Amino acid sequence: MSVPDLPRRQTLSFLTRRFREAGIQPRTQLGQNFLIDLNLVRLLAESAELSPRDVVLEIGTGTGSLTTLVAPQVAAVVTVEVDPHLFRLAAEEIHGLSNVRMLNIDALAGKHRFHPEVLRAVEEALAVDAGRRFKLVANLPYNVATPIVTNLLALDAPPRSMTVTIQKELADRIAARPATKDYGALSVWVQSQCRVRWVRTMAPSVFWPRPKVSSAIVHLALDEQLRGRIGDRAFFHDFLRNLFLHRRKFLRSQLLATARLLVPVAQRDAVDKVIVDQVLASTGLRGEQRAEELDVDALIALAQALRTHIAR
Repeated sequence: MSVPDLPRRQTLSFLTRRFREAGIQPRTQLGQNFLIDLNLVRLLAESAELSPRDVVLEIGTGTGSLTTLVAPQVAAVVTVEVDPHLFRLAAEEIHGLSNVRMLNIDALAGKHRFHPEVLRAVEEALAVDAGRRFKLVANLPYNVATPIVTNLLALDAPPRSMTVTIQKELADRIAARPATKDYGALSVWVQSQCRVRWVRTMAPSVFWPRPKVSSAIVHLALDEQLRGRIGDRAFFHDFLRNLFLHRRKFLRSQLLATARLLVPVAQRDAVDKVIVDQVLASTGLRGEQRAEELDVDALIALAQALRTHIAR
């Protein structure tokens, strides 16, 4: 579906005028950096490949520029803004769009889970029609981008796609390949479930206020076949976080430490090097390898083998 003409909003002059009128300033501690290149706002929306059956979640409403661009293309938008001042500004711009639901709350209820009201609003919009699809489209605030992406992929019914602007450093980590400096738990967690497409790198100059780092637009398309290989997503997530804590350690010692953290305290003494050696043998891996050298397939197989052995 083609993107409609972009309203002349969220240019630098528009933003500075609106903020001056409201007597407020951007709050960098909340990751507020507004995309002021209108062509890139359009590219963000176009890259999401939206359709009239989509329910879009937007984290970081800002002044509502992306919201007003996306809303005419989709069935419903749930947009979340934590800053009450921005929420009021956005409400003025979004007024009259009947398919937009605005929430003035923190999208996250802690580091590892979404605010239940956000998920409830998305579920209610999806329930209207069985053919509706869930997507994330957002210029994500820098300070919440990692937990937003990570926690959405932990859901039983995650978005069909996530099209977002994020720090380039984070995009590098998401798209990283094995045996590179950026490859780690986040790379594997995302790539084990999604196809990653790097859309565009963006200089600090296309934002106001200018951040100190470059950014990127990335499109993450959920792949059910990839995701289906993970037997227990919660276990796999914990496994990855622990395995990559000390990325330069040899696999045998790091796998032993990881295994002991994944069982109840009373059972930790039963997890020994014999079990770890059995796990490694069953996967064809060597103890002197490092986790950062293993590709996604190998790490899925290793997690599954470990889960099977420590469950005995």
